[in-house]
Amino acid sequence: MTSIHHVTPTNNECTGDLSASVPVKAVIFDMDGVLVDSEPIYFEVERSSFAHFGAPMTEEEHHTYVGVTLESMWRQVLDRHQLTNTVEEALSYHRKNVMQTMIAHEGLAAIDGLERWLDWLQEKGIPVAVASSSPRALIDLIMEKTGLGRYFDIRITGEEVLQGKPAPDIFLYAAEQLGIAPAHCIVIEDSHNGVQAAKSAGMYCIGFHNPGSGRQDLSRADRCILSYDDLWAIKENLPFDEQLLAKSKSRNIPEGIPPL
Repeated sequence: MTSIHHVTPTNNECTGDLSASVPVKAVIFDMDGVLVDSEPIYFEVERSSFAHFGAPMTEEEHHTYVGVTLESMWRQVLDRHQLTNTVEEALSYHRKNVMQTMIAHEGLAAIDGLERWLDWLQEKGIPVAVASSSPRALIDLIMEKTGLGRYFDIRITGEEVLQGKPAPDIFLYAAEQLGIAPAHCIVIEDSHNGVQAAKSAGMYCIGFHNPGSGRQDLSRADRCILSYDDLWAIKENLPFDEQLLAKSKSRNIPEGIPPL
């Protein structure tokens, strides 16, 4: 059984003053729509599952479930559509549906430009984590299929915390596992629920506008990007901890050559 960790606590224009931020010591990534463009795949699987249980679903309602746990989504769907099935029945059917689809899906890959960014963070000695509402088995499957697992030793799932996004629990627990205070973490999120969670956790948030994630209000994010090329262009302006960067620079200087 997954243990639960207890933690304390519309327009799309993002604002924020990078220079006013506290030093950043870690980066936390959502997975779906941020590391891989998987949301369109999920939308299709979910539409199939909604139809199976007789839940008529508008596009507007469907987009409100982006970023939440499967359990939370199905509790809301069953209640809103007054269906008689149990959450356990819906979850069992849907999880099997998702896993079968993702196992069979060919060509699942990291979003363009992501690995250059992850390599840079690794080079600079900045720790990273994944904090996703997806189940553990799905996170591990995607990490394996895309080759991204080599970057992420710390993988946090919504099953491990008391409340899923938009509550801050998952990001606070990720920071705890990283050993970094929440205020010193950047979160990259593509959903309204995820941005809400990051800001409630007291973290700097970069909103990733991914068309595949539907119409998401990211207006609470401190900064918004359309691609990892956008993030690459501003990386030197992000308030990364100078001590971390200095340590990284000294590690890259060959022995016997004094630093400038």
